[in-house]
Amino acid sequence: MSITTTSDSALYAARRDRLRRTLAALGHEALLVSHAANRFYLSGFELHDPQCNESAGYLCVTADGRDCLFTDARYRDAALRLWPEADLCIYGAGRFAAMARFVKDRGVRRLAFEAAGLSFETHARLAEHIPLTAAGMLVEPLRLRKDAGEIERMRRSAAINHGVMASLPDILLPGRTEGQAAWEIEKRFRELGASELAFAPIVAVDANAALPHAIPGETVITDGCLVLVDVGGRAFDYCSDQTRTVWVGDTPPERFATMLARVQAAQAAALDRLGPGMSFREAYALAREVFAREGVAERFTHSLGHGIGLETHEGPSLNPSADGLLEPGMVVTVEPGLYYPEWGGARWEHMALITETGCETL
Repeated sequence: MSITTTSDSALYAARRDRLRRTLAALGHEALLVSHAANRFYLSGFELHDPQCNESAGYLCVTADGRDCLFTDARYRDAALRLWPEADLCIYGAGRFAAMARFVKDRGVRRLAFEAAGLSFETHARLAEHIPLTAAGMLVEPLRLRKDAGEIERMRRSAAINHGVMASLPDILLPGRTEGQAAWEIEKRFRELGASELAFAPIVAVDANAALPHAIPGETVITDGCLVLVDVGGRAFDYCSDQTRTVWVGDTPPERFATMLARVQAAQAAALDRLGPGMSFREAYALAREVFAREGVAERFTHSLGHGIGLETHEGPSLNPSADGLLEPGMVVTVEPGLYYPEWGGARWEHMALITETGCETL
């Protein structure tokens, strides 16, 4: 973890102040932030938890501004680079009792918690020591619209992904397996400056490409096959996510060329019209209408895209049942696809920043 600068500290404090106004409006004394990306967004502390059944710690944002951070001894020095020692609770075996005492000493009588981010067991054990109130998603709405600093980081992260995609002709070589190509892609992300992958890479040959979340395996790339590559990296804390579908060989068959042309046309139709004030459902419909005119809409089996930022998948979701409107500062993926289980599939994806007048491809 890098040492946080004064400007970083001011940024995190300003974000907590925005959340504080929400807490006051809802009548909450304090919110226990347990979701890792939310914790990081508000404090700069630990973007990841060690694994799904462990926590690096919790942040408590209070209505009166006496915020505190909870963690264990492994993270003490890292936490002190970010947080005043007086507001840091290093818990041990009696974690939940210590947390409750710490917030009670700050006058908190009841603690709101992230209902989508706290396990049943953690809730039960903490509730033995302090009353708890379930809160909806209070931090995620703040993350929907990226600020100028976030947007610049996402541009740089996306640029690395473009560099990886430009390397595909040297990676998708006949004789390599999907798994071997995925490893070469991962190395390329690192070489270009990514700190890690944003998600496990998808490299799918022929019929495997009809699986939207295919797992790279032992299928071999041949001279005369299609390959779908969906990959992303993390750089400057922010994720990228892009997909390309290519033909390895000289002359692709007509069915591949037609499928890919339809997918690219659907994406172009969406990117041409996405903008502030458009509903998430309308955004989805822009691509689906292209497929419907071609008589292949039933082959489009997922949403048009999703928000991206500190997490690969975050709000909003551009699907036919989603509520909400696009706003300037949102960054979404635009990734229509067509899938034919018998022989293959295609998806084409870019990240798009919603601007005041439309959208910009990152």
